[in-house]
Amino acid sequence: MTIVVGVTGGIAAYKAVSVIRSFVLLGHDVHVIATDAALKFVGAPTFEAISRNPLNTDLYEGVSEVRHVDIGRRADLVVIAPATANTLAKLAGGLADDLLTNTVLATSAPVLVAPAMHTEMWQNQATQANVKTLRDRGVAIVGPGEGRLTGSDSGPGRMAEPEEIVEAATALATRPATPHRPRRSSESEATRAERRDLAGKHIVVTAGGTREPLDPVRYLGNRSSGKQGVAVAQAARQRGAEVVLIAAHLDIPAPDDVEVRSVSTARELQRAVTEEAATADIVVMTAAVADFRPASTSTSKIKKEKVGDSYQLSLVANPDILAELSAGKRADQVVVGFAAETESDPQALLELGRRKLERKGCDYLVINNVGWKTGFSTDENEVVVLDSRGRIVMEASGSKASVADRILDVITSA
Repeated sequence: MTIVVGVTGGIAAYKAVSVIRSFVLLGHDVHVIATDAALKFVGAPTFEAISRNPLNTDLYEGVSEVRHVDIGRRADLVVIAPATANTLAKLAGGLADDLLTNTVLATSAPVLVAPAMHTEMWQNQATQANVKTLRDRGVAIVGPGEGRLTGSDSGPGRMAEPEEIVEAATALATRPATPHRPRRSSESEATRAERRDLAGKHIVVTAGGTREPLDPVRYLGNRSSGKQGVAVAQAARQRGAEVVLIAAHLDIPAPDDVEVRSVSTARELQRAVTEEAATADIVVMTAAVADFRPASTSTSKIKKEKVGDSYQLSLVANPDILAELSAGKRADQVVVGFAAETESDPQALLELGRRKLERKGCDYLVINNVGWKTGFSTDENEVVVLDSRGRIVMEASGSKASVADRILDVITSA
């Protein structure tokens, strides 16, 4: 994603460096536009070193290339942090007296603004009216927070923390378009439904969670509902593919117009997906497959009165289905893996995904964060997609149906 970060002249400009760095670490192409006032707080070499791109400052540079319009046109997202009271006033008034305000007027990408100023300036009626005007036009506002300001001042007006800005920016970039600011690259649901870019393709999707029996009553399992896998299968079918859904204990019905093969354990899933993958063009492994199974399974219910207050369970490893599929895949075949992790730190999550990608050898790995209330069984999802070299090729959040379409977009655009 191409992100333009505008930095204006407030003391909080030093925090913009962390915002820029976070975007770069997430794999985005970041271009900084700094106002003359911003450069009084943070020097140009810092912005260029952190963003890994030349700094943009002068409205009259690159006039023959119409740069003041081109930067806005190429942007997928514009973030202004910090945004001073003066900048808010200029944006609300539609002024364009520098490169940053020209860029905002020229872009059709979402715009996120992080105000930062003294409390009295933030609470002034003029500033509040300007913020309302921007919100009415579809501009997103993050912050400001309340806390220590310059000197001994304290109160509302403190710029939102960098991680909060990055989180808000990521959510905004994947949000459906608003009437006020149409998304340059967005498509309506009807348009997506009409696409047939997977016509003639045979796609295998695994979904749900495997269960490894302890006895005829109990099992080792996981909380996967199968919703994301079903969404991928349905989206692929709508786009013209012939779909086989290998379903392990789904919480929701499978789509009516796809072939379904029901499985229970990891080894059953392995047999089914190996058979289907032999003729598949694309295999998408969304199922949560148990890494281990009991070393032995009791043929009758394990009774507490027989085993006592403790019961020792011995586990053995299940086959690594994704690694086996990747190792044996054809040159014209695409294999997509999923990695559900509980790591909350975005950079650590990426490193976990990249290490898993090295072990599995698949073409793409979809990383998503799961927890007690996220990922599993919900209707929403947030993912990062890595290619075979570990590069971020897509980030998405929203409904599992929209995430499914974004994943298929990556595959079809390769």
